[in-house]
Amino acid sequence: MTDVPAMSQKALMWTYYPELLAAPVPRYTSYPTAAEFGKINADLYRSALRNACGDVSLYVHIPFCEKICFYCGCNTGRVDQRQRLESYLAALHREIETVANELSGEVNVVRLAFGGGSPNAITPDDFRELFGALSNYFPLRDPTVSIELDPRTMSAEWAAVIAELGISRASLGVQTFAGHCQKAIGRVQSEDCISRTVEWLRDANVTSINFDLMYGLPGQTMHDLEDTLQRTRALGADRIALFGYAHVPHIVPRQRAIDDSNLPDQKARFAMAELGYAYLVGHGYAPIGFDHFARSDGEPLAKAVLDRTLKRNFQGFTDDQSEVLIGLGASSISSFPHLLSQNEKNNGRYRMLSSQGELSGGRGIARTPDDRYRGAVIEQLLCQGRARLGAALLREAADRLGLFMERGLVSIDGPWLKILPKGLPYARSIAAMFDTHRPSSTRRFSSAV
Repeated sequence: MTDVPAMSQKALMWTYYPELLAAPVPRYTSYPTAAEFGKINADLYRSALRNACGDVSLYVHIPFCEKICFYCGCNTGRVDQRQRLESYLAALHREIETVANELSGEVNVVRLAFGGGSPNAITPDDFRELFGALSNYFPLRDPTVSIELDPRTMSAEWAAVIAELGISRASLGVQTFAGHCQKAIGRVQSEDCISRTVEWLRDANVTSINFDLMYGLPGQTMHDLEDTLQRTRALGADRIALFGYAHVPHIVPRQRAIDDSNLPDQKARFAMAELGYAYLVGHGYAPIGFDHFARSDGEPLAKAVLDRTLKRNFQGFTDDQSEVLIGLGASSISSFPHLLSQNEKNNGRYRMLSSQGELSGGRGIARTPDDRYRGAVIEQLLCQGRARLGAALLREAADRLGLFMERGLVSIDGPWLKILPKGLPYARSIAAMFDTHRPSSTRRFSSAV
């Protein structure tokens, strides 16, 4: 956030108010959130596609990994059956054709993101064919292309394809360098493995490399976290996403493999978040909201903060200005100004619908004008640390935000609500005050810190 100056570890003094962090809150990669999705008529999605125009972004979901980590809440499965993988890719190719044929307006694809799962769980040749299909059916006019990668299954052949296709951004699932933590969460990978992946990507002309890291892991200490941050910086990560591990085995059954008796408590998690923020900001990274960081020497995400053009979508913080995001693949979500639409989550049903040339966007929510207004306020708070409020919302905010104001975490100056530096770890909780859907939601979200 632009209102939070760079500071050293000694200068950072966050105060822990457990009562303000007691309620789990969404990450707000959309508003309304996916927790509010219900059944919608697929014709709504079709109409939104037909009315799309101008700059759009594409997201392609590859729901496969060679190894499944215990903590992972993604819609993914093991890539151990070639027939199932081939069936999925065939359905994905058909969906690409179907969706592209629905786009009747003039569109320009400016962003293309591949996520999962792990896109590099499929073969380089399969990926090359997938990219070719996207190029054939969509107007790809020199888009910014990004990909999520698992270092454990990275190879020189994959690096060659990344160079060939001009992919310039990559995100690596690192999580932690502490061996005992890796074992506890089912993601064992050596530093050499990650270092080799970084070297391959740099040689392939990837200019922005993100490391996904986590705190709040089983048995994780402050030393473990600081050591991971030091190694991450030494390997030259351009961006860092530092997430608090959300232990929700009632939602993510595979997390039952994790021993929750050794998880850091809420106060320890808060201290870890503070350490991570202070360390990274004190070593040349600009804070992007509360839990993301980017090198301050020219990284586009850091520039977006300075320019107040930072946005938030289903991939997290972004400098992408497109108002339309089209999701391809099982469970992927498409975002339009008036609609959020999610593809069929079940892999088998997705394959059946897509292979028949049907759109599978049967869940989602239509955005009302009030949703769009509140969504803009939430996005501004998380991305810029401040939001301009109308008179009615200002009166509402003054009542809801009393505890935050009393503790000097937020201020209201005229029409502006501003998150103060000490309020940064409470940003999601503050944003949640404007969420009218949340009180009626029965779904449990992740911890605010």
